[in-house]
Amino acid sequence: MNTPISPGRFEFLPPVVKNMVIINGLFFLGTYVFQTSFGLDFIELLGMHLPGSEAYGFWQPITHLFMHGSLEHLIFNMFSFWMFGSILENVWGSTRFLSFYVMAGLGAAFLHYLIVFLVDIRPVLQTIENQMANADALGLVALEQQKAALMSAPNIIGASGAVAAIWIAFATLFPNSYLYLFFFVPVKAKYLAGIYVVIELWAALQANPNDNIAHYAHLGGMLFGFIMVRWFYRNGA
Repeated sequence: MNTPISPGRFEFLPPVVKNMVIINGLFFLGTYVFQTSFGLDFIELLGMHLPGSEAYGFWQPITHLFMHGSLEHLIFNMFSFWMFGSILENVWGSTRFLSFYVMAGLGAAFLHYLIVFLVDIRPVLQTIENQMANADALGLVALEQQKAALMSAPNIIGASGAVAAIWIAFATLFPNSYLYLFFFVPVKAKYLAGIYVVIELWAALQANPNDNIAHYAHLGGMLFGFIMVRWFYRNGA
């Protein structure tokens, strides 16, 4: 699938990309200021927790997209967002691009927590509930605490899932475009996309406890991004 861009309509910094970069920067600055000045942990409050846990808030599916844990995390995501998102916004228009971005971010978070719950949480939760059936009063208190701690799985933050969707959308629309790996090795977008998927899948399957990257969120973003692009063009984008 190759989609041409009209040079006369191309904007270097289209409105959604521009405003999203500004908002993400303000969220990052606000997180630092409120943490250091008032002791408020915005990462905990605005990052997305597992639905059903005590820390979950209905606003988190949206706000987690604007939270970043480090300056490097923010810069990498926003650079990638601008680099590929600017092209997509010029092709699709601002409304469709914004819808794509938000839906991909929500889809990424959904897939991440679905897999985390089914693979990591549900088996342990079933064990705890079986133990609760035969526990005394003190045992029930301890098991309830274990259950609450289990449901309070590490939250996810950042736009990485949505950015992964943008990257896959670019590679789907412009598969034969050359990108420069390490700044000087030309590789077609479709091949880099395939490499990216394999790396993320491999890292996710390793289940390294010291790896704090939400690989399933990245994979979820890619999946939802690819599906939405196909849906857009099947329905006459």
